[in-house]
Amino acid sequence: MSVEITWLGHSAVMVRLATGEVILIDPWLEGNPRFPKGFELDRVDALLLTHGHFDHTADAVAVAKKFKPAVVAIFELGQWLGGKGVENVSAMNKGGSQNVAGVKVTMTHAQHSSMVEDNGQLIYAGEAAGYVLRLPDGRALYHAGDTNVFSDMQLIRELHAPGLAMLPIGGLFTMDPREAALACRFLGPEKVIPLHYGTFPPLIGTPEQLRELLAKQPGTKDIEVVAPEPGEPYTW
Repeated sequence: MSVEITWLGHSAVMVRLATGEVILIDPWLEGNPRFPKGFELDRVDALLLTHGHFDHTADAVAVAKKFKPAVVAIFELGQWLGGKGVENVSAMNKGGSQNVAGVKVTMTHAQHSSMVEDNGQLIYAGEAAGYVLRLPDGRALYHAGDTNVFSDMQLIRELHAPGLAMLPIGGLFTMDPREAALACRFLGPEKVIPLHYGTFPPLIGTPEQLRELLAKQPGTKDIEVVAPEPGEPYTW
């Protein structure tokens, strides 16, 4: 049973199940220079947030209030969202799983900072995280959030065996293509979708660089880099 995966620029990703449910991850829409012009959300059943930085949560409150989805976030970020009037917050923590919008969602580790800016104040938003989505047909996809490569990605492979990984490649604030190539070796996916690149001038990593590195690295030559344009659905 195929799913549609649509990159909306930066780390924002929309996953639409064959049964119609829509899962939106890290919604930075307004002001995102890579957000596809004219694209409009028509449905959101689950909203997943990897951490609190603006380029991942800027539109979280607005989307949550419009569509009333199940909102999944680490506990502290969930508390902040609840304080902003967001309903249906389903907070969790790393290693936990819950069923939302027809998929089993597991929160995984990520190595990154996390905070939200609220009326000029920096508010602690818990730790950064990633997510594994176990689809109804048993396949798994992994959204790493913002992170560097870490050796425990091998545990994600052992526990979840994601067939598709969505990894940041821009560098500076996250992995660059070199680290992402090693992450692919640890994770062992069949396909990888690059994220978090090309949005700001310092984020210089490219899908082409990742392809070249995977082709040279033992054990990753058969991993396919899928790099659709923002707004272009990819069927998996």
